[in-house]
Amino acid sequence: MSQIEESEEAKRLAEEVEFGGRRLQSWQAYSIPIVAAAWSLFQLALPQVLLLSAVYARAIHLAFALLLVYLSFPFFKSRGIFVKKGWVKKNALLRYLSRTDRISVFDLVLGILATAAALYLVLDYEGIGQRQGAPHGFDLLVGVVLIILLLEAARRALGLALPLIAGTFILYSLVSEWMPDLIAFRSSSLEKLIGKLSMSTEGIYGVPLDVSASVVFLFVLFGAMLERAGGGYYFIQLAYSLLGRFRGGPAKAAVLASGLTGMVSGSSIANTVTTGTFTIPLMKKAGYPAVKAGAIEVAASTNGQLMPPIMGAAAFIIAEYTGLSYFEVVRAAIVPALIAYIGLIYITHIEALKLDIQPVPKDEVPEFWKTFFSGIHFLIPLLLLLYFLMIERRSAQLSAYYAILSLIGLMLLKNVVLALRKKVAWKDSLKNFGVEIFESLASGGRNMMGIGVAVAAAGIIVGVVTLGLGGAISEVVAVLSGGRLIPLLLITAAASLILGMGLPTTANYIVMATLTAPIIVQLGGDAGLVVPLIAAHLFVFYFGILSDDTPPVGLSAYAASAISKADPIRTGIQGFRYDMRTAILPFMFIFNTDLLLIGVTHWWEIFMIFGSGLAAIFAFVSLTQNYIYQRNRIWEAIGLLLTVAVLLRPDFFEAQFGLERWWWKLIGITLFFFIHLSQKAWPNLRRHAQ
Repeated sequence: MSQIEESEEAKRLAEEVEFGGRRLQSWQAYSIPIVAAAWSLFQLALPQVLLLSAVYARAIHLAFALLLVYLSFPFFKSRGIFVKKGWVKKNALLRYLSRTDRISVFDLVLGILATAAALYLVLDYEGIGQRQGAPHGFDLLVGVVLIILLLEAARRALGLALPLIAGTFILYSLVSEWMPDLIAFRSSSLEKLIGKLSMSTEGIYGVPLDVSASVVFLFVLFGAMLERAGGGYYFIQLAYSLLGRFRGGPAKAAVLASGLTGMVSGSSIANTVTTGTFTIPLMKKAGYPAVKAGAIEVAASTNGQLMPPIMGAAAFIIAEYTGLSYFEVVRAAIVPALIAYIGLIYITHIEALKLDIQPVPKDEVPEFWKTFFSGIHFLIPLLLLLYFLMIERRSAQLSAYYAILSLIGLMLLKNVVLALRKKVAWKDSLKNFGVEIFESLASGGRNMMGIGVAVAAAGIIVGVVTLGLGGAISEVVAVLSGGRLIPLLLITAAASLILGMGLPTTANYIVMATLTAPIIVQLGGDAGLVVPLIAAHLFVFYFGILSDDTPPVGLSAYAASAISKADPIRTGIQGFRYDMRTAILPFMFIFNTDLLLIGVTHWWEIFMIFGSGLAAIFAFVSLTQNYIYQRNRIWEAIGLLLTVAVLLRPDFFEAQFGLERWWWKLIGITLFFFIHLSQKAWPNLRRHAQ
């Protein structure tokens, strides 16, 4: 299979997973793009043109998401757990429900019903408000239809896990009085449950959907427009021109490119396909085995969701849940994200040393400054976005809105310049601009339908928890952990990884943050350790991200293996091994909150915190990879383990030995560099002795 065919296979897989994989004919081929583009236009009009109430915006946002899912995803996939490919060929009903060449009447009817049910809150807003707490029969009917069709949409777009979990929570809330005492609470009546979930802002139309409607969509649209304009390819070329000449350069460029792309992308599988199409063949050509080439891309693309300003669409939900400003969330997240990425670059360097991979010849690497200036205009919208967010402190919604307008202006200017330079007819130039804008709008809507459905379905779980289940879960978790913080963190990490195998990152974060983040803060206080709320939420978020490359589900690994032609399970396992450095970071900032820059005001403190965190990750990577310049000797492994311990828990060593934590950080950094230098010098000393 050629490189082009491998790339097309990966794109086909990503298309099927994220967008349903339908290849429509005739007039139906325009239906999904038109609905998606209309959704984008609606969202783009919200900040300045359509000044709707938040509830109206949430309901319309959900209606678009539901309609798109039913238009895009068939009832059954042609290959899956419950429907085998052979069955589809033999059974006419399964063939009808699995068709990808047209939208069936069945799917169209369900889509219209789901849209109407989502809009019911808008159509009878005043009446529903007057009937709060006492819904009549039709209210309940619409609520039941909405919940069922929302869970079915989540099943189609996201898999079985989220609807199963939400359905279990609903059932549990109705029969909870008959459960064992430890997990029992007062059961809810059907009327109260349906009213809370579908006719209030504490269930489906809750905070997660509000953040998705008001902020997340615009950032996802911005990323789609930047990619369509050529920004994604520019970032890849820029990364390769900067790092390609170094040892293991293609792998290092893959990490940097995925980090840059991840800044504006909320999807790890899309990131894998976008950058991996270019970087995985380069890594294989440089000498990386297919499994490791795919795994490096998987680890880099998965971790793209750690990078501000979007952070996998969760940054804004974290801000709402913690009561912090968006700027404070980004400030807390930036140092761990940078450390995680630099740590992965260090892994690629160690792998290059192990495999004796030499630098790529200079003439095969694009010139940096030429590459940089060739697409410098792509940096203008990004810098404008950061300026409004960080300097002007405008709302995230307005900042993204202004950045999108600037990007539209740049896309128009690009076509004008092409018309002038290449003597293209003005009519053709403007037509090309219109096509680019339409495709960007359609791409933004399609990218958002999964997120919109995910946060709405997760709102069901949040709504049930607020009915009383949250207290019961807190008691169960406290009993399982024995009231101790470290067992609780391990339980939370394991649960996040397991749930994340079937949930998108955003939904996984919402569920686990609702259930466990408050308990982490509480048990930390009981143990005498102050755990800031943002630390608990980021802990949950990090392990939700790690689940994206956890076998056997890890869809990013399947996308990467389609390009590398390696086994997807082995690729996922190797990617998870690389991501072990990301798994240690949440424990670091729970016990060492300096990493989140909480209470840090001086630049020299930030420099020291960053340096000690980086040394800890480098030491951990060297320990788990059992290599720096050569295989670790026993005393070096012990020294690396001590380095990680000192830098992970400087507060513990301060309490035990009295020396201030800053000195312990300095000791840890010094110890790591001593081991580093000893390994580098040892071969020369041995040759000299001989």
